Amino acid sequence: MIRIISIPFSILAYLWFIVFLCIFHPIQWLCFKIAGYQAHKRSVDSLVFFLMGTLKLLLSTTKCKNRELIPQNKPLIFVSNHQGTFDIVGMQWYFRKFHPKFVSKIELTKGVPSISYNLRNGGSVLIDRNDPRQALPELKKMGEYIQKYGRSVIIYPEGTRTKDGKPKDFAPNGLKILCKYAPDALIVPVTINNSWKVFRYGSFPLGLGNRLTFTVHPPIAVNETDFNTLFEQTEKVIIEAIV
Repeated sequence: MIRIISIPFSILAYLWFIVFLCIFHPIQWLCFKIAGYQAHKRSVDSLVFFLMGTLKLLLSTTKCKNRELIPQNKPLIFVSNHQGTFDIVGMQWYFRKFHPKFVSKIELTKGVPSISYNLRNGGSVLIDRNDPRQALPELKKMGEYIQKYGRSVIIYPEGTRTKDGKPKDFAPNGLKILCKYAPDALIVPVTINNSWKVFRYGSFPLGLGNRLTFTVHPPIAVNETDFNTLFEQTEKVIIEAIV
């Protein structure tokens, strides 16, 4: 019965999501080509605002806890578990003032209005999972970028989303390279809860009435401990807060 009730809400939510992706694709292009980085970033922030509205159409809410823990004017590496599409939308929205970039699979750089354009032109790291060697110089450049400009990158060490909320093992390699080339960075662990419930039935219909939370944990300085300890601490604090 709940799945049947969710069908009209899901249709409306998908229409809303797709329409705004299409609307902001040419807006992004114009901003980037004519006015450069800052204008393009503002267009992406506006897009994400509307994409967050998709959750309201699904009678769902979002909340970010402990954002006051995040320091400003420091290179940051946001590390999080990964449960679904709205992990990306939510983190882009809540952490927008830190100029977040993503470590993303290269397949997303084609065929998705707005999202593909932003990944190609917004400074994100694009990883070919079939060619591990290709990832190394890209991650190195991202580490050097956030170190130089005091900006941030978001990485999901699980590599792919979990469909039931249960965390998968974290892979250390990408994070290790980022830390090596951004030695002044702080790792900011973030735990996401209930994002997976939006897709509890698969891609259609969508789940209703979910309470998504993004919980920020105390940052950990990259240069204060060895990487293995840093990685274990980060993974532990994220996983222990998963409901």
